[in-house]
Amino acid sequence: MIRSTIEHLKAGPRRIRAGQRGMTTLGFIVLVLFVGLFAFAAIRLTPIYLNYLKVAGVINGVYEEFDGQNATRSQIRTSIARRFDVESVSVITARDIKVTPENNGFLVEARYDHTSPFIANVSFTVHFDKTALVRR
Repeated sequence: MIRSTIEHLKAGPRRIRAGQRGMTTLGFIVLVLFVGLFAFAAIRLTPIYLNYLKVAGVINGVYEEFDGQNATRSQIRTSIARRFDVESVSVITARDIKVTPENNGFLVEARYDHTSPFIANVSFTVHFDKTALVRR
């Protein structure tokens, strides 16, 4: 009798462990909520970064167009305004782009913050900084 009880106790945990596989419903719900939260954050941030890619493309395009061409500040500003219209850039305007004279050309800077609401009173604020030196 004692021997069968000892054997039963030894075998018991193995039977219980063999039946415990997978994830509980509560664990699955927590995992889905966690993944869903990150997916929603990605959905909210994607348009912000796509807009930044447009702004960066405008700055790079101005650099490629005028680098080494002895361009004037007004030519650069006109090109930026035209490119902003074509690219349909939002949040920032062509006037927000700083074009400052440097020793050997013009420094074209786009520095701005973009805030997007997330959930309730929680928001994302992303800081962008894109510069290019257009040489004369």
